[in-house]
Amino acid sequence: MDCYTANWNPLGDSAFYRKYELYSMDWDLKEELRDCLVAAAPYGGPIALLRNPWRKEKPASARPVLEIYSASGVPLASLLWKSGPVVSLGWSAEEELLCVQEDGVVLVYGLHGDFRRHFSMGNEVLQNRVLDARIFHTEFGSGVAILTGAHRFTLSANVGDLKLRRMPEVPGLQSAPSCWTTVCQDRVAHILLAVGPDLYLLDHAACSAVTPPGLAPGVSSFLQMAVSFTYRHLALFTDTGYIWMGTASLKEKLCEFNCNIRAPPKQMVWCSRPRSKERAVVVAWERRLMVVGDAPESIQFVLDEDSYLVPELDGVRVFSRSTHEFLHEVPVASEEIFKIASMAPGALLLEAQKEYEKESQKADEYLREIQELGQLPQAVQQCIEAAGHEHWPDMQKSLLRAASFGKCFLDRFPPDSFVRMCQDLRVLNAIRDYHIGIPLTYSQYKQLTIQVLLDRLVLRRLYPLAIQICEYLRLPEVQGVSRILAHWACYKVQQKDVSDEDVARAINQKLGDTPGVSYSDIAARAYGCGRTELAIKLLEYEPRSGEQVPLLLKMKRSKLALSKAIESGDTDLVFTVLLHLKNELNRGDFFMTLRNQPMALSLYRQFCKHQELETLKDLYNQDDNHQELGSFHIRASYAAEERIEGRVAALQTAADAFYKAKNEFAAKATEDQMRLLRLQRRLEDELGGQFLDLSLHDTVTTLILSGQNKRAEQLARDFRIPDKRLWWLKLTALADLEDWEELEKFSKSKKSPIGYLLSYRTGGHISESGTGEDRPKSACRCWRKGD
Repeated sequence: MDCYTANWNPLGDSAFYRKYELYSMDWDLKEELRDCLVAAAPYGGPIALLRNPWRKEKPASARPVLEIYSASGVPLASLLWKSGPVVSLGWSAEEELLCVQEDGVVLVYGLHGDFRRHFSMGNEVLQNRVLDARIFHTEFGSGVAILTGAHRFTLSANVGDLKLRRMPEVPGLQSAPSCWTTVCQDRVAHILLAVGPDLYLLDHAACSAVTPPGLAPGVSSFLQMAVSFTYRHLALFTDTGYIWMGTASLKEKLCEFNCNIRAPPKQMVWCSRPRSKERAVVVAWERRLMVVGDAPESIQFVLDEDSYLVPELDGVRVFSRSTHEFLHEVPVASEEIFKIASMAPGALLLEAQKEYEKESQKADEYLREIQELGQLPQAVQQCIEAAGHEHWPDMQKSLLRAASFGKCFLDRFPPDSFVRMCQDLRVLNAIRDYHIGIPLTYSQYKQLTIQVLLDRLVLRRLYPLAIQICEYLRLPEVQGVSRILAHWACYKVQQKDVSDEDVARAINQKLGDTPGVSYSDIAARAYGCGRTELAIKLLEYEPRSGEQVPLLLKMKRSKLALSKAIESGDTDLVFTVLLHLKNELNRGDFFMTLRNQPMALSLYRQFCKHQELETLKDLYNQDDNHQELGSFHIRASYAAEERIEGRVAALQTAADAFYKAKNEFAAKATEDQMRLLRLQRRLEDELGGQFLDLSLHDTVTTLILSGQNKRAEQLARDFRIPDKRLWWLKLTALADLEDWEELEKFSKSKKSPIGYLLSYRTGGHISESGTGEDRPKSACRCWRKGD
């Protein structure tokens, strides 16, 4: 146990710091780190190197090479840089490499060197060039801050949704600031810069001078500044050798340390653990690494090679040509267990388990001591927590065995924390492997979440490992295996050296009917890669027509999309395709396509009946459908025409169409309607009143009611109304008028063809025509024979 704490270094009385090796780097670097632009992503992310040929003191001899490595030094990508001079490199939160050029253009590359996109930081940056740049991270995404040659700052807080902000001008700034950084306050990104002994804070509206509280006197310049990983704390390195540490708002001082070195450091980063009260800053010079905090002494390490510091959530990664190390504060649980002469419950439980393995009676003594103090649950929990913070599997197993040993003597200790820790450590050990190269700590893993970790494995194309983790953790298929298989399929379609048939078959065999996998999304990726035929083959496996059709339309396969829409039985989908085809094809080709699809033609006719009547007429004309064309003109005569001449003309066209369709009945009926319309107009002109648009029977009835009996009889003769119908119309109309005298005359004019019984009031009695009997008074009524 004493040997285990040999690399622990105390900082004051309350904290220990240790530095251990993550990987032995086998990368074959052709340049020293000092001669390269370096960018390393947090959370155990990749490392990008670009030889800097644009340095004035070392002119370029050849084009530089952009190289991307995993954290363990495994090469991921290498490409010859053919664009302009690069000022700064940085990684986004999505592990995309941002390359800021001197002209203000930012090129974005993927983890494997694939070019994604580019954007510009504005015309002002283009004109004045870029002096310096910073890539920073906020809760909204990854941002870029630019210092131009005009000593003005331009900032975008989220490169995914680019909105450029030109920061206010600093009064009297004639040269580049000695140091500057980005800080986030109240969810807004600001610029903090040093000009001589003065500090300025730039926000979107103003430039404010700020003063760190409690700063040692005699400062004439700030040489370096660093913001903590969470943007809550700030460190300032002065030309007097003092390091001031306080809150990022510059309202509170935490501590101040005199390192007795006035040379400006190469790097300065924060090294703090979440929920820890200790605050420390790591400062690196050419061959020295110093950890300082709220203590009179510091921790110092000798650097044998050029090194680079990567701030992390709970520590600092330090890598060089040969090694990759992690420097952090020893967690409380580990400190209590492994500290020399510790009597903490976890330490006693670990000793008890070791003695138990030796079959020593001391195991019982240690165990009894813990139980007598009632601290066995605490001891188990300490061992579980300490196991999570250990990097080496052997020590993890030792602590977990101790926790398992202690659990045996507890009746109701919940096993969830133990099981979960075992699962988490198995996942962490798998991704920390040299060939994977993601050295996450337990705290980083919990902050990152398993879903983001799976996304990063997918970005590295480590699909088998990602699937094994999903199956081991028993994640829901939609969130786990299905999602990863979909990413694998999207990568598979980019392999252009494999035929379309082989790729489609391999994807279908692997995916099958896996829930949550959309073949249409995979087909869209294939289409984006220029493999249209492969996309069509993949769409054959898509069971949802609603997902097939939009992509087929996008691929200009409209006729196939129409067939798929018809097969689905979804009329809305068919209408969508029809409207797309109408805009895409000329009228003749569109109608020809419809003729080959009867269902689509029928639906389009229904659409045209309500929306496009002229198109409907063209359809009937092209199909020589004279019957429907006649019906169309009849509807048009009533719906569209108001003048009688126009209606008659439309009816005449309808009659001609019916004759062409050999429907003589419809043609004759249409001609009769034309005659009736002319007659009704004449009646309105001569008699007044409303006759137009009445039926033939209503016209006769209206004439009778108007006392125009002769005209009514003439109209009946002209239109060959049967006598029975005429008698009934006249009988009903006269009864409604209560014109009993005229009704009696009419009844006696000739024998009724329909038979009737008429009761009418005459003075004080009622007579019944045709019976000769008197009946009591009653209402006048008229019955047909048989009623």
